[in-house]
Amino acid sequence: MKKPPTPGPQALATKTPARPRPGFPVQLAAPAQGAPARKNTPAAPAHAKTTAAPRSAPTAKLVDMDSRALRAAMVRKLQAQGVSHPAVLAAMGAVERHRFVDTALVNQAYEDTSLPIGLGQTISKPNVVARMIELLCEGRTEKLGRVLEIGTGCGYQAAVLSQVSREVYSMERLRGLHEKARENVRGLRLANLHLLFGDGMLGFAQGAPYAAIIAAAGGEAIPQAWIDQLAVGGRLVAPAVTGVGQQHLVVIDKTATGVKKTVLEPVLFVPLKSGVA
Repeated sequence: MKKPPTPGPQALATKTPARPRPGFPVQLAAPAQGAPARKNTPAAPAHAKTTAAPRSAPTAKLVDMDSRALRAAMVRKLQAQGVSHPAVLAAMGAVERHRFVDTALVNQAYEDTSLPIGLGQTISKPNVVARMIELLCEGRTEKLGRVLEIGTGCGYQAAVLSQVSREVYSMERLRGLHEKARENVRGLRLANLHLLFGDGMLGFAQGAPYAAIIAAAGGEAIPQAWIDQLAVGGRLVAPAVTGVGQQHLVVIDKTATGVKKTVLEPVLFVPLKSGVA
């Protein structure tokens, strides 16, 4: 009996493709001390590009939901409220907000309201997201350059930013929300969106300078690290407590001769905190 031919090197080669290398290696912060280890699960990298992956059954049902009419109605409402930048309106109409809220709240996904996303945090109202991004894009017809977002939350605003920017770095200090955001955007194939786990008050110096910086939490003052990492000609939009003791939307424009601060309407955001958890 003839022996079967010995398989050659090509036949022995694995068909499993190599895992893609990250765009650059970073380690922003170690996990909080005392945090329980996750069994049989590799640690999530501090920096991760989004890649496609199978979805759970509840998420798959949401993907099948035809939200085009609801998004169109939301965009019309935003226009009636004063949002007019074409790229911002297009981005708000393109990103499916129902992907970023809990299944129990999906019927409220396109209402102009904030919704809880866990760990005491919320997803901002569509009007607030559109307003802040429009301030970043004000006077521009081309896409923003590199943008830094402080406070990823569930990932919705980061996804909208990815539509109007060439590159987005979004930082979250709460690991639970960082992982939730990664799962929410995993199947969207947003190659220009990078999610980071770390202390947002420190910014992300490795990616600086930034054409724009936006924050989803408000403190007593704008951290100096953010201003330092903003490019000359860049703009920062964030909530901050002003002299009257109330949060207001603040715009900072950085010029060759210094910074210009503009205080706008009162807002209510979660407090800005340091450290990771």
